[in-house]
Amino acid sequence: MKASVKWTDGRQFVTESGSGHSVVIDGPPDHGGRNTGPRPMEMLLMGMGACASFDVLEILDKSRAAVTDCVAQVEAERADAVPAVFTKIHVHFTVAGHSLKESQVKRAVELSAEKYCSASIMLAKGGVEITHSYTIVDA
Repeated sequence: MKASVKWTDGRQFVTESGSGHSVVIDGPPDHGGRNTGPRPMEMLLMGMGACASFDVLEILDKSRAAVTDCVAQVEAERADAVPAVFTKIHVHFTVAGHSLKESQVKRAVELSAEKYCSASIMLAKGGVEITHSYTIVDA
C-alpha cells in the first residue's frame, strides 16, 4: 500500500492513495491552514470508523441481514500533552434494516472489533482504549 502527500501551501496538503483517490487535508487558520479539509488526526479517526463500518456491513451482508442504513458515530479523546495521541475512542453504530436480529448485529460489531478492523486493532495495540456500542432501528 502506498500514498503520496504533497504540500500545496500554508498547512494544506493534497494526498493521493495508491488506488488513485485524492483528499485535501488542512489545518486551522491559527496554525497556518485555511480550513479547506479535515485535520490529519480527523482523517485517522474517519478512516478507523470507515474500516469498522466496512467490516460490520460485510459481515451482515454475509449473514443475509436486510440492512438499509449504517452510521458510525466515532468520538475520541486525546492526550493533553504533545504528542496529542488518541487515548480513548468510542464507536457507536446505528444499523437500520428489516427484521434485523440483535445477535447478528452484535456479532458483526464484535468480529469487526476483535478480528477484522485493522485500523482499530492497530490503534488498540498502540494503547488506545476502544469501545463499541450499537442501536438497531427497524426500517
